[in-house]
This record gives sequence, structure tokens and C-alpha cells, in this order.
Amino acid sequence: MNKYLLAAAALLVLGTNVAFAHITLETQEAAVGSTYKAVLRVPHGCDGKATTAVRVQIPEGAIAVKPMPKPGWTLQTKKGKYEESYHLYGQAVSDGVKEVDWSGGNLPDEFYDEFVFRATLTADLPAGQKLYFPVVQECGDATDRWIEIPAAGQDEDALENPAPGIKLTPKK
Repeated sequence: MNKYLLAAAALLVLGTNVAFAHITLETQEAAVGSTYKAVLRVPHGCDGKATTAVRVQIPEGAIAVKPMPKPGWTLQTKKGKYEESYHLYGQAVSDGVKEVDWSGGNLPDEFYDEFVFRATLTADLPAGQKLYFPVVQECGDATDRWIEIPAAGQDEDALENPAPGIKLTPKK
């Protein structure tokens, strides 16, 4: 009977690893109107190849983005206009970082790493919903696009290439 329990446990572990095979955010919840430290977890390369670039798109409502440099990687940001103007520390803010790119590094498939940035989540984001941060992972000539966002009522677990996201909680 113990071998059946062992087999069931092995299947559970393998199933869990498959479920976490995509890029995720370490902290899965954040309050609207707060500063959020986003830690993108990269668990593997693309089809066995080393990760050489990670690009994250910043969604509307995440402002004042500041990425953390990584030794051995080139860090760039792309800026643009927000869809609306926001207030930050008493000042109107209408543009900022829309994408963060880490490139030129080498993260072998058999290793794990994290890419970090912080952002202010505006107070008008809808608590109770999810905010998604689409990510493109490059591995030489291979690319994984973690960009799928579920449609209203769609099961997020059914997506093949889900974008990492956080559940927005009420302002504290």
C-alpha cells in the first residue's frame, strides 16, 4: 500500500512542477494605492536553452516603475504616455515606464533566477480583480511569450502561456 501512496505523491509533485513551469510573480496579491515589489521568478529557459533576455510590459495603473539592475545583464526601460493622468506625491504624472528589459545575460536552463522591479499601484485600480504583467522570455533563437490574459469568466489555469498577475486587494 505504501508504494501506491508514494506513486500518488510523485504524481502530485510532478503535476505541481508542470503547473509552475511558467514565469510567475513571487507575491500574488497587492493592495491598490500601495507600492508593490514585483519579483518575476524565471524557473527555466526555453526548450532547454539558456535565458538571454526578459521583457515585462507594465500595465496601466502601475506607475513610477523602478527596476533593479542585475549584474551581468543590460537594463533598459521604455517610457510612454499613460492612458490617463495620475497623482503621485501631490504631483500629476502622465507618463512613465511602460516596459522593462533585462538582456545580454545568460541564465542556463537548469538554473533559476529572479528579476525585480517596484511600482506604485494607483488607488483607482479595481480591488478584487487581477492585474497582469505580460513577459517575453528570450533564449537565443527561441522565445517564450507569457502574455495570455484570461477573458472575463475564463479559467486562468486553462491558458497555455499565462501572463504573471497579482490579485488586487482593497486599499489598507
